[in-house]
Amino acid sequence: MFRGRSRHTLDSKGRLAVPARFREVLERDGDNTLVVTNHDACLWAFARDVWRGIEEKAADLPHFNRAAHTYLRYFISGAVECPVKQGRITLPPDLREIAGLQKDVVLVGELKRFEIWDRDRWEEEFKRVRERFPEDSETLSELGI
Repeated sequence: MFRGRSRHTLDSKGRLAVPARFREVLERDGDNTLVVTNHDACLWAFARDVWRGIEEKAADLPHFNRAAHTYLRYFISGAVECPVKQGRITLPPDLREIAGLQKDVVLVGELKRFEIWDRDRWEEEFKRVRERFPEDSETLSELGI
C-alpha cells in the first residue's frame, strides 16, 4: 500500500523520483510500472494490477450513459503507463499541464494509489482538508473507520 507524503522536484524533462517505499510496493507485485491519469487538481498513480481492475469495471459501463461517457473521456482516456526506470517515472507534458505541475511537487499516498500534486496547490488543499477533518471524522466513524 502507498502511504505517507513526500516532497520532490520534477526535472526539465518531467522526470519524477518515486520514493523507495512506493517502489517496494511495485516490486512486491513484480511489476515496475505505474498507470498515471488526471483527476481533479492532481494526478493519480496506480500500480498496473490495480488499474486493470478499474479498466475491467469501466469496460462494463453503459455506452449511452452521459456520466459514464464523461468518466471514460476524462479519467480513462488520460491514463498513461509510466515504467519506473532508475527509480523515476516520466510524466507526459499534457498530464503535467492538466495538473498544473511545476518544479516542486508532493506525492500523497492513499493506499491503493498515490496522488501527485503541485506543491502550492497541495498546501492549499491540505489546509482545506485539515479544516474539514474534525467534521468528516463523524462520518468516518459511521463508516466504521
